This record gives sequence, C-alpha cells and structure tokens, in this order.
Amino acid sequence: MAKIKIRSGRGTRIIEVDDDATKWAGSDFKKIQAARKEASKDKYVTVGRGTGTIKFGDIPSTKTTSTKGMWVSSGRGTGKRKL
Repeated sequence: MAKIKIRSGRGTRIIEVDDDATKWAGSDFKKIQAARKEASKDKYVTVGRGTGTIKFGDIPSTKTTSTKGMWVSSGRGTGKRKL
C-alpha cells in the first residue's frame, strides 16, 4: 500500500498516511470520529484560551446545512453575492 503526505497543524507539519482515503476523509471518517468522541466523552477539554474546562461529551455535534440563499463576501469584503 502506498503512502501519501498530508499537511497537519497549521501547515507546518507533514505526516505520511496510507493512501486509503476512508481513514481521514468522507463519511467513513465521520463515523470514526463519532466513535472516538463517544469513547472519550468523560474526558475534559480546555476551552476559552485555557481558562476553562468542559466535558468532551457536552460539546454539541455539528451538522452540515444548506447554504442556499446565504450571502458570501467577495474581494476584500466589499462585495457580496448570493449562493
């Protein structure tokens, strides 16, 4: 199996992973991510610039919604267009 390079962090680090895209992208990754979240729901996460902690399980799951009808800025923020 071949390896591919993926940038991580803020683009400063490069890691090599297997070329199987299901491990890091798409709907299969979301399932893996949900399983990881469920397994570590009792752990604490630091929030608010390191000043507070909350349980990882208390973080709500995000949903992808339709962007139809929303406005998007363009240029340097001076123009806008409707999706």
